Amino acid sequence: MSELKNDRFLRALLREPVDVTPVWMMRQAGRYLPEYLATRKQAGTFMDLCRNADLACEVTLQPLERFDLDAAILFSDILTIPDAMGLGLYFETGEGPRFKKTVRTEKEVQDLPIPDMEKDLGYVMNAVRTIRRELNGRVPLIGFSGSPWTLATYMIEGQGSREYRHPKAMLYGQPDVLHQLLDKLAQTVTAYLNAQILAGAQAVQIFDSWGGALSTPAYLEFSLRYMEQIVHGLIREHEGRKVPVILFTKGGGQWLEHIAATGTDALGLDWTTELGDARRRVGHRVALQGNFDPSALFAPPAAIRAEVGRILDSYGPGTGHVFNLGHGINQHVPPEHAGALIDAVHELSARLHR
Repeated sequence: MSELKNDRFLRALLREPVDVTPVWMMRQAGRYLPEYLATRKQAGTFMDLCRNADLACEVTLQPLERFDLDAAILFSDILTIPDAMGLGLYFETGEGPRFKKTVRTEKEVQDLPIPDMEKDLGYVMNAVRTIRRELNGRVPLIGFSGSPWTLATYMIEGQGSREYRHPKAMLYGQPDVLHQLLDKLAQTVTAYLNAQILAGAQAVQIFDSWGGALSTPAYLEFSLRYMEQIVHGLIREHEGRKVPVILFTKGGGQWLEHIAATGTDALGLDWTTELGDARRRVGHRVALQGNFDPSALFAPPAAIRAEVGRILDSYGPGTGHVFNLGHGINQHVPPEHAGALIDAVHELSARLHR
């Protein structure tokens, strides 16, 4: 593997000195880019795009050709794991992901197989290897997975949800069954992320997209407990470097101290938690990633630049900050507005690292 030419992202996650604050964007490869839409059309379906290593590599690299980003993130989907468990993932136009089968009984949980990482999810590892080769050390590559709780909500509901009716019914009515499912998912996510690391991922992020829908006791028992289990099972050094881990719970700002205690290297923040407050709360235990409101990218470039400056000042001088959005970039954002954000981060943060 090639020597890294730009490692400021990895160094910031480990709270080491950097020259400027590194920046990447969740969903940076995606529908807001016209070149992505062209490649997606060429692929056929979304999952065909994910399963084609060359095309997945192409869309992963597209934003790096436009913008001065400090990391690439594997192009894939958090629902590859339940699909590999046999639930039959498909996408309805305008409706989002759906599954042909749900998991709502103890027998259905017990019957779920733990996927073989190369046999059932080998297309993901092929994409990781292809992307690492084509990056040629330009920037680090991030691998990722959904959290056990987030994956479970889709598997139980059969699709996305705003009410989480079936997952929460199981949480309160059949907690032992939900724990069985979450433990199986935690084992699978651990193996999945370790396979990505061995294939070439240089940092990994766990997306707990729906953890913020839980009460504090439920979050600690049914979400954070299993992310901590994963963190403790991950490969933390590979290719002679540490492999940082980022935990991101959307809507999880009230639990930062608990998340920081898991052994993770960094916490992802959405825009509802003030960055400076978060830094004061977790101290030097972890790095922080975030937390620009994605909707602010619809504002003019001058306003984007001002908000970038405000967030940088909120964090303050020193290392340990990776600039990112507080959630994924919206598909309708003009690409030049994303470019304005990235350029502003590098330009305005230099004074904080002298």
